[in-house]
Amino acid sequence: MTQKTVLNATHRALGARMVDFGGWDMPISYGSQIEEHHAVRRDAGMFDVSHMTVVDLHGARTREFLRHLLANSVDKLKAHGKALYSCMLNEQGGVIDDLIVYFLGEEFFRLVVNAATRDKDLAWIEQQARAFGVEVKERPEFAMVAVQGPNARSKVIGLLAEVDRERIGKLGRFAAAAAQGPHGMPLFIARTGYTGEDGFEILVPEEHAVALWQAFADAGVAPAGLGARDTLRLEAGMNLYGQDMDETVSPWEANLGWTIALDEGRDFIGRSVLERQKAEGVKRVMVGLVLDDKGVLRHGQTVLAGNGAGEILSGSFAPTLGKAIAFARIPAGEPGDVRVDIRGREVPVRLVKYPFVRDGQPCEGI
Repeated sequence: MTQKTVLNATHRALGARMVDFGGWDMPISYGSQIEEHHAVRRDAGMFDVSHMTVVDLHGARTREFLRHLLANSVDKLKAHGKALYSCMLNEQGGVIDDLIVYFLGEEFFRLVVNAATRDKDLAWIEQQARAFGVEVKERPEFAMVAVQGPNARSKVIGLLAEVDRERIGKLGRFAAAAAQGPHGMPLFIARTGYTGEDGFEILVPEEHAVALWQAFADAGVAPAGLGARDTLRLEAGMNLYGQDMDETVSPWEANLGWTIALDEGRDFIGRSVLERQKAEGVKRVMVGLVLDDKGVLRHGQTVLAGNGAGEILSGSFAPTLGKAIAFARIPAGEPGDVRVDIRGREVPVRLVKYPFVRDGQPCEGI
């Protein structure tokens, strides 16, 4: 049965086009997906991300547990509220999921994991937590709204209780804090996002979610759907789980080597495989592609390089650039000229370093 967020009726009242996304009935757009994309790049847009799974971990050995569970090192988290992006791996070094972990106390950490992977993530986390005596508690009573864009922070801060505005205004990137929202509603505000723009991802008790959404709308924040969220994150060079990586792909092969911490004395799940891959080199790599001619790059298209064939992972028209871009996985080594098979026609593409867009502007060489 398809699940619905607490904001489902609000989306429908706005005329949203709804689709099934990971078993959730979610808005893909409220009209023009491209206009929603531009609203986030140029001003501020908001997304219902209440389908994401929030998991709280409690126990004296929680940090020790996360040192074992995650490829990135939670020992980087020393200040209350700081956050870390990491992959959670299987024994073969494949990515079970990517997630964000928040440090809220030596015996209290919070995870936010993907919606489509909820069941397998919870099962894996609970299985691994038993040996450490860590309590794993899902928090379905929270809704989540992401407000993103160059004006997002000022619009959100303007709606907070006056006593919280200066403190939240000083919140650093990848950090979170509690605050009071409109009408005194309790909020957990994280300066994180999935668009390449500044902004916040905000946890709010479900009973306040509709009022919070309306407050943002009244402040001039534009509703945006999953369609715009996808083109924004692709332009920003951010992976989508299940498309750009999965349990058969290691972080090295997903261009996520920067999330691997091979710190001394920490035996995390999948470490030995990652060390071997680093020493020997991976056989396939993830790259960025730009199509300067007309056409669209789509998931599953064949990529033809001088050293072998690969495939498009995420691909789309990029509204900020006015051309098609993609992630692709191709054989490691010198690729030579690269082409994509689009309906039987071999179309030349440029291999580039991503992100494609930063701070609302095309990156150099794009």
